[in-house]
Amino acid sequence: MKSTGKVAKWTSLLLWFDSWAEDGREAQDTQKVDWVRVVPFAVLHLSCLFVLAVGWSWPAVIVAVSAYALRMFAITAFYHRYFSHRSFQTSRFMQFVFALLGSMAVQRGPIWWASHHRAHHKLADRPEDVHSPARHGFLWSHIGWIVARVNFKPRFELVEDLVRFPELRFLDRFDSLVPVLSVFGFYGLGAGLAGMGVETTGWQMVIWGFSISTVVTHHVTFSINSVAHQFGTRRYDTDDHSRNNWLLSLVTFGEGWHNNHHRYQASVRQGFQWWEIDLSYYLLRLMAAVGLVWRLNPVPARVIAQGRGR
Repeated sequence: MKSTGKVAKWTSLLLWFDSWAEDGREAQDTQKVDWVRVVPFAVLHLSCLFVLAVGWSWPAVIVAVSAYALRMFAITAFYHRYFSHRSFQTSRFMQFVFALLGSMAVQRGPIWWASHHRAHHKLADRPEDVHSPARHGFLWSHIGWIVARVNFKPRFELVEDLVRFPELRFLDRFDSLVPVLSVFGFYGLGAGLAGMGVETTGWQMVIWGFSISTVVTHHVTFSINSVAHQFGTRRYDTDDHSRNNWLLSLVTFGEGWHNNHHRYQASVRQGFQWWEIDLSYYLLRLMAAVGLVWRLNPVPARVIAQGRGR
């Protein structure tokens, strides 16, 4: 038994570097946490406390906000609306660029992200939905399911359209590589700016630009699974507990119009009404105007009509 336990721990360590090393879905307990895999999440959160040592500066705060905005757009517009729902089209080059930027958000690779999200929509708020707060509780839906061994590997059968790209497979399999390189990048940025006389340091830029910005991005994104399935309003009578939450829509660049999205997933737009702010949609419209993306799927008039006055 001890030998088996040691093998499991070594496998868990290996999964930090090669997330396809083992098919965790063979696990029987769907809510069994692999505590070795919790360590990176804990270290990331605890690293934010070093802000007490490195202090703050306007350059560091500006970089943190910019990193949040760039990665949030990569997650909402591309990981979600493009990779998961194919709500618009783009070139293979732009697909890779935003897969790379999304990987910097430390939310695993695009194949893993899209496969679990597609599974969520097939099973929304049913017992098989791995991050339903109605079925498994708020904390589990927010972050617990991510570190459950059963959910480590992508559901390849749901993302055959993505697996055919070797560059996406690489980013997904070695999903810790980009975040690690990002840390070095932020340190180099801070050290370089300090060398030019700007009031910052390499470590200050790491803590603000990477640690704090990433943790905020995490919990804002995770809130769509937890908060947006419990708190807000329902315009459409969908077969789940999805809610529209205007506050979440602001900080997630439009993802907070979650009940709208569950009513019609194929649309590139999630704020169905003119007053529902959807920043990701506006930015995608700008990208479409210069030819970087195209064929943005609209919301059908019948769907909008169903929701009027509600």
